[in-house]
Amino acid sequence: MSEPVAATRRNFLRDGLTLISAAATIPTFLNRTAMVLGAEPSGGSNNRKGGASNDRILVVLQLAGGNDGLNTIIPYRSDAYYRARPQLAIARDKALALTDEVGLHPSAVGLKELFDEGLLSIVQAVGYPNPDRSHFKSTEIWETGDPTQRDHHGWLGRYFDCSCKGDDVPDPKAAIALTSEAPLALQGQKFSPVAFSQPEQLAWQPGKTSKATRDAFERLNNPDDDHNPDGTLRPISKLEYLQRTAMDARMSARDIQDAAGGGRGRAGGMFGGGRRGGGGQLTAQLQMVARMIAADLPTRVYYVSLGGFDTHAQQIGRHQQLMQQLGAGLKQFFADLRSSGQLERVLVMTFSEFGRRVEQNASQGTDHGQAAPMFLLGSKVRAGVQNAHPDLRQLNQGDIPWQIDFRAVYAAVLTNWLRTDARKVLGGQFSNLDLIKKR
Repeated sequence: MSEPVAATRRNFLRDGLTLISAAATIPTFLNRTAMVLGAEPSGGSNNRKGGASNDRILVVLQLAGGNDGLNTIIPYRSDAYYRARPQLAIARDKALALTDEVGLHPSAVGLKELFDEGLLSIVQAVGYPNPDRSHFKSTEIWETGDPTQRDHHGWLGRYFDCSCKGDDVPDPKAAIALTSEAPLALQGQKFSPVAFSQPEQLAWQPGKTSKATRDAFERLNNPDDDHNPDGTLRPISKLEYLQRTAMDARMSARDIQDAAGGGRGRAGGMFGGGRRGGGGQLTAQLQMVARMIAADLPTRVYYVSLGGFDTHAQQIGRHQQLMQQLGAGLKQFFADLRSSGQLERVLVMTFSEFGRRVEQNASQGTDHGQAAPMFLLGSKVRAGVQNAHPDLRQLNQGDIPWQIDFRAVYAAVLTNWLRTDARKVLGGQFSNLDLIKKR
């Protein structure tokens, strides 16, 4: 294969499944051959080549909008907390006690059950120097892992970049985001992830096919046809390589769609098709993730999001609903992992772009703040509350000051879970917090 052809094929591989949403630009021949694939019976998802088998998996859960950490991890012994929030504070006898000092929101029953099972680790007062209260800028800082905003690639995108050798481009399926657009956190200089909010977005409609079309499909996907009768390599045109790469993308799309529960072969999936456990959309997203993990896709990182945390007004009811969804969704997810035998492989990490101010506002809500708690969940975490709750008598401009740099949490995940050099990814040395068991 000539170098220009190789480069062209690498470019197509980098773009990967973006072809799926651009059917109008794909040659008619490729659409017809895709229809052939659509007419074929789907094979067993657990036997796909290229599966990760024993590879560790990270699930990133974004709590979008700025979660109120004070009403998530409640300092129910703190008089300052109750003075600052005469209407919003959670009553002492309602908090789900974790220690003698702090407890969970009473609606986060699922989280409390995971804590009691030894599957939840809580890091309090996580943030970064010179915090920014802008949703856009602070989210970008968390996603790039760079408070200076000099690096415009995502921290996990850089992780995948670092795993490349030479000019190789990593498989787009190495990271899947169940979001309408690929999050910055997963975008690297070389790496670009797969992103979709519903598996049906990866589908195409099968149609009638002829023997000639089926023969053409076989021609494109039979490596023996790359050779002359004497065994030497036959020159392959750029168009053929582009066609093959586009077809690879379509085949990958069906693998993902079937695994996520949106394809014909796995309708409803092994976990059923409905939303269970009262977790709403988050439960639905995590159900798809659990299916894809069980199907052994070659995916190392999944990204999901729960929005609605920007609670400037009438916070009580909204935050109560969000805590219930968060707890129920994660509880059901870990039940699904157990049932499929995948529990040991998975680590969940939550983050939110900032916390809320300590004092409630005049609209029965809270405004943008600074530090907030992070959760790590899995069978390999060091369970429990990892550090003391911040002293609410010592604030920074009315906000909880950060005690733990979020990059120290990232470093622990990169080093002790993804088993990579965190310094190369984060561009510096950060404390390797003892959050994940070595074995």
